[in-house]
Amino acid sequence: MSRMIRRMAVLALGGAALCACEGQKPAADVASISYTDDSRSAYLEAMEAFKAKTWEEARTKLQEVRRIFGYSQYARLAELRLADVEFEQGKYPDAISGYRAFIRAHRSDDNVEYARYRVAKASYLEVGDTPLLPPAEERDQGNTEDAHRELQAFAERYPTSRHRADAGYMLAVATQRLVRHELFVARYYLAEDNFNAAIARIDHAVKKYPGSSLEAEALVLKGETLLKKRARPEARAVFERVIHEHPGPFVAVAKRFLASMGEVEKPGGG
Repeated sequence: MSRMIRRMAVLALGGAALCACEGQKPAADVASISYTDDSRSAYLEAMEAFKAKTWEEARTKLQEVRRIFGYSQYARLAELRLADVEFEQGKYPDAISGYRAFIRAHRSDDNVEYARYRVAKASYLEVGDTPLLPPAEERDQGNTEDAHRELQAFAERYPTSRHRADAGYMLAVATQRLVRHELFVARYYLAEDNFNAAIARIDHAVKKYPGSSLEAEALVLKGETLLKKRARPEARAVFERVIHEHPGPFVAVAKRFLASMGEVEKPGGG
């Protein structure tokens, strides 16, 4: 226990034993003021270590604040900062556990929004990337799905949050990764001439992850698959949908497919 924490604990306990004297505040008020001031001082001392990134010292002091001043607002803040300590060290599963414990224990606290945001961000960062791993779209997407779920829930729960821009960016990245994985699997099925399975994966991606900015690419792949399946009318309809609904680089690709089919793009996709 730090020297300041010991001193403040003694002062807080001693304040409770004071007798009320005429013309002075009651002993209970004196003790309360001392307790509040001391808990704040202890928390600020812990935060000095936190800002200095001396993580073990910060963790120890924050734990002392929780233990000694358990009935103060600073105990709740210390609980949150303990999760931040894990987050800042890249220990994302431990950080997520800490934030979730805070949310469960303090559902009406103003910092619950922050805790939920950090759960979502820690989940996103847990996905990770490294040159030693296969490309992102080829890997298992379990962590990405967890991050997407947390980020989507945060966006829906806190549409005006000050963290919405950062959360929105992470959600877009996670969404694109999940769609790219579905398209990777669809291309595998296409190479194996398993056309129905390829189309099912493409349709799943477009339906489950709308607004991914990859819809045009997905639809072109679906049209190509339908062509190989010899479903020419359905393929033409998909290519024309790309042309009319998704302006961008894949319009030229869709037109090339139509030209290879001897088809002329018709207004309205009809």
